[in-house]
Amino acid sequence: MKRPRQTRARSCGEHRLARALPSWAAEDAKLRAEAGDPVGLWRIGGAVAGPVAFGCRLCTARRTGSAVRVVRYAPRWERVCLRHERWLLDADANQPLEHLDLRGLPEVAAAQRRWAWVARRAVRARAEPERVFALARAVVARWWEQAYGWERETAWPQRLHLVAGGDAGGDLERWRIVGRDAVVFPEVVAVADALLDPAMAELVWADSGAGRPRALPADGLFCRRLGEQVGRPWLGPLAATDHGGPLIAWMGSVIRLRRGAGGPPGTTTTRGGCGRTTRPQPWPASCECWARRRKHPARGRRGGLRHQPSSAC
Repeated sequence: MKRPRQTRARSCGEHRLARALPSWAAEDAKLRAEAGDPVGLWRIGGAVAGPVAFGCRLCTARRTGSAVRVVRYAPRWERVCLRHERWLLDADANQPLEHLDLRGLPEVAAAQRRWAWVARRAVRARAEPERVFALARAVVARWWEQAYGWERETAWPQRLHLVAGGDAGGDLERWRIVGRDAVVFPEVVAVADALLDPAMAELVWADSGAGRPRALPADGLFCRRLGEQVGRPWLGPLAATDHGGPLIAWMGSVIRLRRGAGGPPGTTTTRGGCGRTTRPQPWPASCECWARRRKHPARGRRGGLRHQPSSAC
């Protein structure tokens, strides 16, 4: 009796499986999971071939006639189902939700469309889009950690409450983890675009004193312009004084490049850069704008209260 892997290869064709399943070329030992654990196998495959997400059940039903759970390889810049306005979550056996409702948040879908242009710009700049995205995501994740103390931050709390079905206050820490990637996605794309802009790199050089080196100022031109590009003119001084974060590390790589060291802007991996794993910290439940009381639920842009999300799709 042939092994299941060999049987699938013979019936589907090796080249077709390799295109559909990037982990197919990996050795069996790398993809071995416990018997009868397909989700575990996908999780291990995700470590080999990239992030794994749930598919949209409505799209599956439209194509196959059956609304079943599906799992697919999907990078974080391809998580929006544009047809059904959903953010597709990481596939995890312990995750009851498969998607977040993006109705009322058109800026998230718009960011996915914009990313396609940013990725092409990265290729033209001879940068790897994946690394540019990873660096931008690390920068924004760092801001996400600090945002509960930003009195003027209103966009992220509003989005978080909307993806939570109207109010995340009752289970803030869980929604902070589940909803982060969807909530901050527009800013991640905007930051990635800024990091690829040669004019922004010139502002970093000017802030460093150009030919006369100096410490980066709190009111630097680069961070001020970056704050404006993400719709937060007040963010510049906060970002400029976040020493030890991935943004300051990237700025340092740009300065070293101009002084004859380092790699191309947007591709240099520095301490705190795209290799950094940023773990968000819990927000205090006492923060009113984030942990809204249930007697004041958020209203969607289309009017009416948003329904609580269901674990079934």
